[in-house]
Amino acid sequence: METSKYEGYINRAKRMGAKEVKLIPADSVVTAQWVRAKCQFGCGVYGKRLTCPPNSPTPEETQRMVNAYQHALLIHGDENTPVNRIVVRLEKRMFLDGYEKAFGMGGGPCFLCEECVEQCRYPDQARPSMEACGIDVYSTVRAHGLPIEVLKNENCKPNYYGLVLIE
Repeated sequence: METSKYEGYINRAKRMGAKEVKLIPADSVVTAQWVRAKCQFGCGVYGKRLTCPPNSPTPEETQRMVNAYQHALLIHGDENTPVNRIVVRLEKRMFLDGYEKAFGMGGGPCFLCEECVEQCRYPDQARPSMEACGIDVYSTVRAHGLPIEVLKNENCKPNYYGLVLIE
């Protein structure tokens, strides 16, 4: 895969704090219904954010959307990395550079506001998480050799991921 075309975006994400950024084929992004079920039955934010289920795309809708793309940037960070901010800024920069289909997804629920209102206050910054859209982050990340594990206790260090679909 030709990474030189996207090298500037990869470097930009790293300057913003990403630990690693990989250009991946869009068809390697895995969606699964169980991911959506984990949001619905296990997340206290379900239905309380405009970027979370049931307001976010279903796994089927996400798969159809992913099928319209060739590439994506998979962004890796840790607890100190503003992954969601990196995703939004990269998406915007890529759009302005002519990648009109660029679309980003972060990790975890949106916390731009303490409480969501009927109309999003920050539509230019709020993005659904990969999980909210039914993306199996574990399978997608592992397929590209990046670290991700279920956290066994509060002492474990989390890995955070974001995705920008490109073209």
